[in-house]
Amino acid sequence: MAYRRAVNLLPIVKECLVQKSPNVISRTVRLSIHCDRIRRTLHTGAPLMVAKLLTVDEVFARRSLQEYLKKMETEYGECLKEVNCGVTEEQCSEDKLRTRRIRVSQLTPLIQSIRELDTKHREIAETEKLLKDEDPALRELAELEREGCLQHIQDLRQKILDLLIPEEEADLSDLVLEVTAGIGGQEAMLFTAEVFDMYQGFAQHQGWTFDILEHMTSEIGGLRHASASISGPQSYKRMKFEAGVHRVQRVPKTERQSRMHTSTMTVAVLPQPTEISFTINPKDLRIDTKRASGAGGQHVNTTDSAVRIVHLPTGVVAECQQERSQLKNREKAMKALRAKLYSMKLEEETSKRYNQRKIQVGSKGRSEKIRTYNFAQDRVTDHRIGMTVHDIKSFLLGEDLLDEINSSLQEFSNQETLMELLGENSQEDS
Repeated sequence: MAYRRAVNLLPIVKECLVQKSPNVISRTVRLSIHCDRIRRTLHTGAPLMVAKLLTVDEVFARRSLQEYLKKMETEYGECLKEVNCGVTEEQCSEDKLRTRRIRVSQLTPLIQSIRELDTKHREIAETEKLLKDEDPALRELAELEREGCLQHIQDLRQKILDLLIPEEEADLSDLVLEVTAGIGGQEAMLFTAEVFDMYQGFAQHQGWTFDILEHMTSEIGGLRHASASISGPQSYKRMKFEAGVHRVQRVPKTERQSRMHTSTMTVAVLPQPTEISFTINPKDLRIDTKRASGAGGQHVNTTDSAVRIVHLPTGVVAECQQERSQLKNREKAMKALRAKLYSMKLEEETSKRYNQRKIQVGSKGRSEKIRTYNFAQDRVTDHRIGMTVHDIKSFLLGEDLLDEINSSLQEFSNQETLMELLGENSQEDS
């Protein structure tokens, strides 16, 4: 289905200017793709720090990038020499050799691309000499060759930049999505229900599975709180930028005098670890069962199907009453609990924050926002990158327009990571 896209990148034309904020909230994650520990910043509730979105040519024109690539080549050569020389155990421990082999395998794609790029630069230099030849046919052939080389160079440069950007361990995870109504009473709950439906549509649009874990409705059909497990390729990597406070400005259905109201809701996105990457000791759990609350019926209020699990060392709680089966509710509650504990574990490892969910949710205030949905102006604005799209109804379907903003956030995040990497390198060299 085709949707109207009246996209207005506020200060973004080609350079996408964004204001730098002194109040940037960042999360630091240690990454293993580079030999030294690299800090990866993920912004959840404040503008990104990138001043502008650079082109590939602008990035390659930076001296810091060229110095960093040379540093990687030097490191690759040293590691390869140690691995191939067959040094004795007295000279180098087995663990150190293993580390060097891993490093060589990590750097090989990058180094191959750098060398291929150097080869293409030499080829284009030779081709440009032929452009001065007296033979018109030869000049025409050289021009075609030159255009092909230039395109190949652009592709290689983009590939090199992609290889420099580390993957977060959590990027490979599935996720648990939590939405909670904030300030605004019943209107906030109605908006929370719309946003939850939007993410269900987004999951369907991406081909992911969307499994509801909790769903606490309000009296008039809104949502007080809900959570869902989302699984699929790159699900957490794409959804992590949705975490934070979302603000809606509109005339509520409950408003009799047609006054504009501002309400908020919050989104938390928690990476869902696998059984292998994160385990929980069963002795640390207290599992309670109770009768599910709801509209009634022959089953829902007559059996102890609802499950509440408490992780005793941390006090973290997860509940589920969506299924008729106690066993299924227990499985879903464990999935939610594991995601919450894993999120806390990530924050502890970075020594920056103790609870990722707390960072993402914030205080739920109207001023703490990552995105505004203004119905009167029919626009959605993401304040982190200053990007506005129109047609709220299409946006809330969770399809093309949400995908568009999400992709832009990924671009800015990637460049911010790269600039931070190069900035650190410059400081080390100075």
